[in-house]
Amino acid sequence: MKWLGGVPINRSSSHNVVRETVRQFKDHKELVVLIPPEGTRSKVKEWKTGFYHIANMAKVPILMGYVDAEKKEAGFADFFHPTGDIDKDLEEIRNFYKPINGLITKNS
Repeated sequence: MKWLGGVPINRSSSHNVVRETVRQFKDHKELVVLIPPEGTRSKVKEWKTGFYHIANMAKVPILMGYVDAEKKEAGFADFFHPTGDIDKDLEEIRNFYKPINGLITKNS
């Protein structure tokens, strides 16, 4: 992904990624940030919320993308505009993803 302009992030410690990404949105007229979903390397019980804070603070929408392995389809649904009510918004986002059966790995 580096050749596309991707920036790898070391998740083992805090690097002010949310604040820096919000600053990048303010400094660039056009910017796309791709944040892979939780659980891509190991199963998780709770989502991290950095993606939400970035979108809310930068005042940009979240494009809801998905891979449904059972239906063998992938795509983008719609833009979600954060309201600032993180609990309500995350519930709505989770409800969107509930019926979608993601990829299952041996480590799941």
